[in-house]
Amino acid sequence: MRREGMCQLVAIGEFLLSIVESPSLHTICTKVSSTLASACYGFQDQGTLIAAANPSLFNNRAACGSRCRVRCTAATNAGIPQPCTGNEVTVTIVDLCPGCGPNQLDLSRRAFSRIAYPDAGRIRIDYTRV
Repeated sequence: MRREGMCQLVAIGEFLLSIVESPSLHTICTKVSSTLASACYGFQDQGTLIAAANPSLFNNRAACGSRCRVRCTAATNAGIPQPCTGNEVTVTIVDLCPGCGPNQLDLSRRAFSRIAYPDAGRIRIDYTRV
């Protein structure tokens, strides 16, 4: 999948590759595109509620198809002080985010807009593997 620009992220917490994990605080941005080939599925459509994982989480495609329930918890900057919609979204890992650091997750715009106002750009989240 193509990224629509670079995204600097700050992540807090750890995302463990266990079946069930406790919520962790992370930061995400919205650059994943559902219209181009993904590292996991090529051009096979996986919908629009998708995410790209950092290289460690992606683990040579081991994370492909895994799902995460994501909830916005707070803003990361003063631009939009209350960006969260109060909703949760479940996303499927379909791609690698090579520019992401450890513990970073990159959501599709559709997934991001379910949990936060798109203009926020970056938010703090809790997510768990489901």
